[in-house]
Amino acid sequence: MELTLLGTGTPEGLPRPGCPCAGCALAVGPAARAATSVLVDGALLLDLTPGAVLAGARAGHSLSGVRQVLLTHPHDGPAVELPPGLPAAGRVPDGRELAVISGHRVRAVPMDAPGTGYEVVGPDGGRLLYLPPGGAPAGLGAAGSAQAPYDVVLADVVGRPEALARLRANGAVGPGTDVIAVHLDHDVPPGREAARRCAAVGARTVPDGTTVVTGEYRALPEVPRRTLVLGGARSGKSFEAERRLAAFPEVVYVATGGSRDGDAEWAQRVGLHRERRPAGWRTVETCELVPLLAADDGPPLLVDCLALWLTDAMDRVGAWDDPVWAAGGMTGLRERTGELVEAVRATRRPVVFVSNEVGAGVVPATASGRRFRDELGRLNNAVAAECEHVLLVVAGQALILKP
Repeated sequence: MELTLLGTGTPEGLPRPGCPCAGCALAVGPAARAATSVLVDGALLLDLTPGAVLAGARAGHSLSGVRQVLLTHPHDGPAVELPPGLPAAGRVPDGRELAVISGHRVRAVPMDAPGTGYEVVGPDGGRLLYLPPGGAPAGLGAAGSAQAPYDVVLADVVGRPEALARLRANGAVGPGTDVIAVHLDHDVPPGREAARRCAAVGARTVPDGTTVVTGEYRALPEVPRRTLVLGGARSGKSFEAERRLAAFPEVVYVATGGSRDGDAEWAQRVGLHRERRPAGWRTVETCELVPLLAADDGPPLLVDCLALWLTDAMDRVGAWDDPVWAAGGMTGLRERTGELVEAVRATRRPVVFVSNEVGAGVVPATASGRRFRDELGRLNNAVAAECEHVLLVVAGQALILKP
């Protein structure tokens, strides 16, 4: 089955008409995106958009052979003129199946938002799932139910990463599924930033006019097993770490800070973190990271954060007190950090660590403060050496440090 993406943007297109934002200002030339529309084997058109005929011609395809035009979402703007020779556009009721004269079979997949998703099976057995903008599937079966993976999934993985999580949960997306981000909007800067965000969840971006053949070998985005996200206070590092795991059906959120009785500000911070996490995530409050990392089976881990883990480790060995530090506290702390680093090296679970970058600030006024700064710098260095991917978040912008 051959898929040609005539457009990969939101229904408004990218840049949006008259929008002065930075994302739209950068979406020029090859970075511009027309509204998402997909031509399947030259016979089936998913979503009719303005300029579809011209987009097809630029991609080397004619729409003269289209036998069915299906829409996925309500069209709020002016009516789209139907090009001459194309059949009338329509939507298939949820759960219903449609046989196209070209030999394609289409099933309408219910969504949790206005719109319809389409499962398309080609004459050659290739399988495609195409989801509307802002939609996640609500009718693919229960999590864990047997479901053959699709060859290609086209979805709004940036706006609705939980859609991909649901598909992974019931086996509809497997290691060999080619997940392509569509309905891209101006809230994601074009180019490398969009590609980076999509790659973090196992998806990829393609320019308008790209043709994809199901079953054809291609290198799929490789999701790093170990990632370290560094940043200063309020830099957005925790949000960046959470976003990297938002497309996984289950995540264990390891909170190393625990609870602090009587601290209203801390309780408010914890509450805000919990509110933005997906409902399927489970929170574990512990500083015992080695057993979690050693467990071969289990969902991905998000450890937030190593600075609080180090605070607990220094508490346990009495590292804040100068005489205790000199008498054995330093040795005890290095043993604990060494055990953690070895566990990071040996783990088989996907894990994202969050840590503070404190070396760029003023020199702490106390010996214990300087000790904490130095030990956290050493810990960050050691963990980063064992991670495939390291990011530094500054003002909400992620800078790639490794690879």
